[in-house]
Amino acid sequence: GDWSSDVCSSDLKLGEEGRTMNTQVIQEWTDAHVPMKYGDDRDVRYKVFQTGARLFQEIRDTDDSLIHMLELPRGMAMNRQSYEVLLRYVLTDVANP
Repeated sequence: GDWSSDVCSSDLKLGEEGRTMNTQVIQEWTDAHVPMKYGDDRDVRYKVFQTGARLFQEIRDTDDSLIHMLELPRGMAMNRQSYEVLLRYVLTDVANP
């Protein structure tokens, strides 16, 4: 049993180092209330992070289940208002096709 636990812990360590080295959090988890045109408003949380040259917005439900991972266009304004405009777009078009 020792061998398999060694492999797990070394894999985990590599993963952690890889994440901290290459990933930069632009905006930590933020709660957002998204007014929807149709149906009930949605409460979600999201964070924005950069991996290498690529920028992502990860959107999760309040129960922490993943709703969507969105790659953000480069040159987009880096502010909360821009991110929350995208939230509504994602919740309308992607999560409820």
